[in-house]
Amino acid sequence: MTGRLIPREAGIHPPLFTPTYKTSVLRSPERALIAFDSSPSEETGPTFGHVKLGALDNDLLLNYARPGTSAIGERIIVHGRLLDENNRPIPNALIEIWQANAGGRYRHKKDGYLAALDPDFGGCGRTITGADGSYAFRTVKPGAYPWPNGPNEWRPAHIHFSIFGHSFGQRLISQMYFEGDPLIARCPIAQTIPDKAALDRLVAALDMSETKPMDAIAYRFDIVLRGHRQTHFENRPEGM
Repeated sequence: MTGRLIPREAGIHPPLFTPTYKTSVLRSPERALIAFDSSPSEETGPTFGHVKLGALDNDLLLNYARPGTSAIGERIIVHGRLLDENNRPIPNALIEIWQANAGGRYRHKKDGYLAALDPDFGGCGRTITGADGSYAFRTVKPGAYPWPNGPNEWRPAHIHFSIFGHSFGQRLISQMYFEGDPLIARCPIAQTIPDKAALDRLVAALDMSETKPMDAIAYRFDIVLRGHRQTHFENRPEGM
């Protein structure tokens, strides 16, 4: 490999064909993958307008709420750092999140789960990483919800992350789980990751040092783009 980006380590990623996760059956490739060196199209970055972010874009408690109200549920802070494969911070990167509400329902017309919608919770937010790669969101802890992968299967509480690093090779879409959730071990999506240490990198740790007394519990979730410590996305690695 002669490209500027270090190739991903395929052996630590989940198999692309995992029948216990039903949707992987149709979307997995039928032939062996072919690896290429990185090129300018992967080594250059996306552009977006930083100035278009609003003051409450990273505050899901308030960014959809009516005046004088806030989202219903367990108030939490999710924070961490965005790093590259060499443990260097990635500043000025766009991080977007979306999630179900405290009852486990998304604000989406195709979500038919019987849990109630919260009129003051939109379920999405975004922020720009700081000079040290740091980021933070205020939100509510999402609820678990059933899904039609099997007769009685439930997704663990999770938050979806979309990251635009400094190049398209650093593009990542991932999920964050919560420390101590017993549903992680029962989730066919999470269990496609064969290495427990790799799965643990998708689990946010309780962080009492950043918890706000009488306000919000904090969880720390550091995100690594590429390399052997990379944060995973289910069974379909994004980018190179």
